[in-house]
Amino acid sequence: MPTVEELYRNYGILADATEQVGQHKDAYQVILDGVKGGTKEKRLAAQFIPKFFKHFPELADSAINAQLDLCEDEDVSIRRQAIKELPQFATGENLPRVADILTQLLQTDDSAEFNLVNNALLSIFKMDAKGTLGGLFSQILQGEDIVRERAIKFLSTKLKTLPDEVLTKEVEELILTESKKVLEDVTGEEFVLFMKILSGLKSLQTVSGRQQLVELVAEQADLEQTFNPSDPDCVDRLLQCTRQAVPLFSKNVHSTRFVTYFCEQVLPNLSSLTTPVEGLDIQLEVLKLLAEMSSFCGDMEKLETNLRKLFDKLLEYMPLPPEEAENGENAGNEEPKLQFSYVECLLYSFHQLGRKLPDFLTAKLNAEKLKDFKIRLQYFARGLQVYIRQLRLALQGKTGEALKTEENKIKVVALKITNNINVLIKDLFHIPPSYKSTVTLSWKPVQKVEIGQKRANEDTTSGSPPKKSPAGPKRDARQIYNPPSGKYSSNLSNFNYEQRGAFRGSRGGRGWGARGNRSRGRLY
Repeated sequence: MPTVEELYRNYGILADATEQVGQHKDAYQVILDGVKGGTKEKRLAAQFIPKFFKHFPELADSAINAQLDLCEDEDVSIRRQAIKELPQFATGENLPRVADILTQLLQTDDSAEFNLVNNALLSIFKMDAKGTLGGLFSQILQGEDIVRERAIKFLSTKLKTLPDEVLTKEVEELILTESKKVLEDVTGEEFVLFMKILSGLKSLQTVSGRQQLVELVAEQADLEQTFNPSDPDCVDRLLQCTRQAVPLFSKNVHSTRFVTYFCEQVLPNLSSLTTPVEGLDIQLEVLKLLAEMSSFCGDMEKLETNLRKLFDKLLEYMPLPPEEAENGENAGNEEPKLQFSYVECLLYSFHQLGRKLPDFLTAKLNAEKLKDFKIRLQYFARGLQVYIRQLRLALQGKTGEALKTEENKIKVVALKITNNINVLIKDLFHIPPSYKSTVTLSWKPVQKVEIGQKRANEDTTSGSPPKKSPAGPKRDARQIYNPPSGKYSSNLSNFNYEQRGAFRGSRGGRGWGARGNRSRGRLY
């Protein structure tokens, strides 16, 4: 094996040869042999091998393998030097191989090395985006779990930093094509990351692009399959997929398939839903998603049937007034519990779909059923007025910091919920029932408008990907507001003013239940 002096001497031969450097194959071979030496020889080899690499195509494999040996050296300084120089090997047909190698090196636990690998990948990305993607997706599809995970995270965080001249339409089409292959077998967390990647592509920010993304989500959600409410994975998959779909819906990209599935498959099983997320009010989560989607529902095949299912579910949460004894006192022991958060979601969804069949209450229900519904509405409205007065009184004169306390935050949300329900009930009391009022759902971002002011629904055709919010509910930070006791008094239950979370994290297994049984121990 060559000494330091021999390495310098052969380096000099190659450096002085200028245009005839390719004629000194023996000198370059000596430098390649430097990887078998000690620490000093290896450090020199790590610098010299890439410098003259392009002049010796017949030694390309030997040179890349020699550099790879240095990337795996026990000495961290040698590894870092070797990794830093890897982009110089990314020429022509060697680039996908270098990208593949760098992707595997993402598994390092050394932060400095990890940053070097990231920088090297970005460097070759700018040389040849398609070739680099080939290496990345090769490892995502076939590599070890840790490599797959870090390669996906690299794409989700670094793609958006690349300039337009790198992320051309052709490159974005390749990303979509390869992503579809990966999405055939992903975990929930991986799915969320890929939706972040794809929704950030410029070519998918058009109406047709958004429609493609919705179709991808629908496929992941298994909307063709019968819903199993007792399977936590099935429930979890549907919720997570729907959360990814909601920001994509707009007046031009309809939510009809999802709304239909929720009405037909989920609402009838609402009370039997199971979830692996501790402390999550799964029923409220489902109803909130349905409410958000209902604004963008297109023409529905079985509208009357599904509207009736929604109506029947609404009735479950809108009690009849308690029977009164002859002395005017309550005959029962307890007042009915008024589930304001549930009713806001169900009433809003019914109001949105009811616009498509405005004579549902008058022509599709018999007179007795309509009378029963109006009695329930009236009773609920009376209870609402009590709470609205209490909440307004409690918040009167409070501004700035005073409104930021946990208790007052909950009261503010409670006031939004009760006001929303009040507006919608007034619409339904019209003769005939009206569906003209517009409200903003209580958990949607606060806008600088007066309470009760009519606001247009937001069009979610924004080009930017959905913002990531905290994963999972923060139960310790939430309190339930209990209004003073008295007639109509009950728990303003299930107030959730947090944004919808991203996927709550790995369950320790792979995939959505049946999915994700990827074999381990694949070849590099």
